[in-house]
Amino acid sequence: MPKPTFFNLPEEKREKIIKAAIDEFAEYGLENASINRIVANSGIAKGSFYQYFEDKQDVFRYLLTVLEHEKMEYFKDKHPESRHMDAFEYFRWMVKTGMEFNSVYPRLVQAISRVMFNEGLYYQNFANVRERSTQSLQALIRQAIQNGEVDPSVDVDLAVMIMETWSNTISSYILNEGMKQQDIVQWVRSAETQEKIDKLLYVMEYGLRRTESDFAKNFQERNRL
Repeated sequence: MPKPTFFNLPEEKREKIIKAAIDEFAEYGLENASINRIVANSGIAKGSFYQYFEDKQDVFRYLLTVLEHEKMEYFKDKHPESRHMDAFEYFRWMVKTGMEFNSVYPRLVQAISRVMFNEGLYYQNFANVRERSTQSLQALIRQAIQNGEVDPSVDVDLAVMIMETWSNTISSYILNEGMKQQDIVQWVRSAETQEKIDKLLYVMEYGLRRTESDFAKNFQERNRL
């Protein structure tokens, strides 16, 4: 995390450093990120950088807290239209609301996503970030099983892995295509984009609603042919 000297800086200077770091990670990832480029683009001396942060990983960890804070603020006043949603309807709402958030902070999300997913750090160095998401999805699936929305033969951890992978796939699509648009927010809200998200989520939902026993039976029958 940043040293106290960073927080003592004027807000405008802090924002300039953070913007430079976001652009650096979005373009180069964490492994290939250059502190030299960050300091050059933020207008500070290299020695000053080390008065504010330990290293580039320290800067990235701070960006994670910035993203988490912005998400909490964004979701604070967001609520599903209905309280009577099943697990898949609620997951669809969460994904679509998350895509709206991504469209408001595209460069920050792009920087985080490039490092976490493209470099595999979501499952390694920053596994604690994934753990919170995983626990929420596990609770959602278990409740769905209790409610009869998901067959009890479905493996909870496997279902969570599918939901995580699908959510990350949709996020990557929104970021990659959205950054090409003149107005990413309007593009995400468009009927065409919303329909595409619905179709992607339907494929996931259909797979999870089918029982594992049916899948195993069909798999065995195909192997006997």
